[in-house]
Amino acid sequence: MSLNQGWLLDYRWGAGLAALVSVVLLAGCHDRDTPARGAAKVDPGSVAAAPAAVAPSPAPADKKPSLKMWVRYPEPPATLSAAATLGKQLFFDASLSASGKMSCATCHSPDHAYGPPNGLAVQLGGADMQRQGTRAVPSLRYLGFTPKFTRHYYVPGPDDTEDEGPTGGFTHDGAVDSLHEQALIPLLNPNEMANANPAEIAAKLQKASYVEQFRQVYGAGIFDHPEAAVEKATLALEAFQTEDPSFHPYTSKFDAAMAGNADFTPAELRGYGLFNNPNKGNCAKCHVDTPGPGGRPAQFTDFGFQALGVPRNPEIAVNRNPKYFDLGICGPDRKDMAKESEFCGMFKSPTLRNVATRGAFFHNGRFHTLEDMLHFYVERDTDPAKWYPKVKGKVAKFDDLPPRYRANIDTLDAPLNRKAGDKPALNDEEIGDLIAFLKTLNDGYSAKSGAAR
Repeated sequence: MSLNQGWLLDYRWGAGLAALVSVVLLAGCHDRDTPARGAAKVDPGSVAAAPAAVAPSPAPADKKPSLKMWVRYPEPPATLSAAATLGKQLFFDASLSASGKMSCATCHSPDHAYGPPNGLAVQLGGADMQRQGTRAVPSLRYLGFTPKFTRHYYVPGPDDTEDEGPTGGFTHDGAVDSLHEQALIPLLNPNEMANANPAEIAAKLQKASYVEQFRQVYGAGIFDHPEAAVEKATLALEAFQTEDPSFHPYTSKFDAAMAGNADFTPAELRGYGLFNNPNKGNCAKCHVDTPGPGGRPAQFTDFGFQALGVPRNPEIAVNRNPKYFDLGICGPDRKDMAKESEFCGMFKSPTLRNVATRGAFFHNGRFHTLEDMLHFYVERDTDPAKWYPKVKGKVAKFDDLPPRYRANIDTLDAPLNRKAGDKPALNDEEIGDLIAFLKTLNDGYSAKSGAAR
């Protein structure tokens, strides 16, 4: 078992620390006018193995107690390695694209949590910068603990191990197992940086202003072997994303609250409870919000995959072809899982850190506000006519997945376990509270990880 896989095992099952969870459930994990419902995900073994939770200290009557958990925030390196310093230059270099106008930072803007700088469902690129992509651009923040892809991830259960299904890998479909493999994809994608082959990338690298630095890091003869040069370039990009603290800053209000340096507002606290309540938002089932072993900060993802039945997005040009379907793990981008039909329609759960800064949600960018995205979650089944088109007078539910794969769509877990006409799991006021909590996940609240504002 790899380090990352072992961490994930503990992370998924080492969920709550009792002192915090009890406070949260009492404070917000219920309807405002009803007693608390639901249970926190607490594994006794993980509490014993991890350092004890720090209980809220007694506070003066005029001050609310902080919610505090034992979290070890990373110390930023004093300097970047030579490879990471080179990778930073590569990241911002638009000359590596066929258009000469697109760099990694074009779609992964540092000013937008390394996500897209606009609300487009998919971004434009290609040799003329007019070709539309097929999937929404994910953030590059908080990817460091991503494990390798596995079809079946087993965790301990009450009686035996339980299959958590596909887990890990990078990109929406988990197709590659490292940041440097991920970095190569846009360099060669005709809808993005649009290089025809690695040799074309290597030729551009030899004309870059930092070419001598490249040779100093990887050897004077590195360009004698173009493919090796390109691999080193992607490794430099991986080093930059791994070492530079801007890719994992942990400077949100949530982090400050977990360190005891900030207090949630009443709305944020109620939203935190709804986030964890398995009968309400149930967000924490996939977007794990508790520390991993050794106090690793919460990543807000379990790295797993789900089929959610997101409506087809007419903003994406390729969707005008009625025979085109993005099946996630099953393709069309990923080729090795095309025949494994039980996974078709599944996409990886992203981290929810900085989710409130985004302008496009889900793999196809179908929704552009948190409000619409959350309303879809709770009303997908209670009011499907609101979200799906009508075809011959009948609502075409789950219209972006062929009928033969629709059994893969999650209809068991709240809030996706309702029927038409049922009351949604969250009302408008509760959605507002949940959004208030999600906004605490935006970086930039403090200057240092877990610090006060």
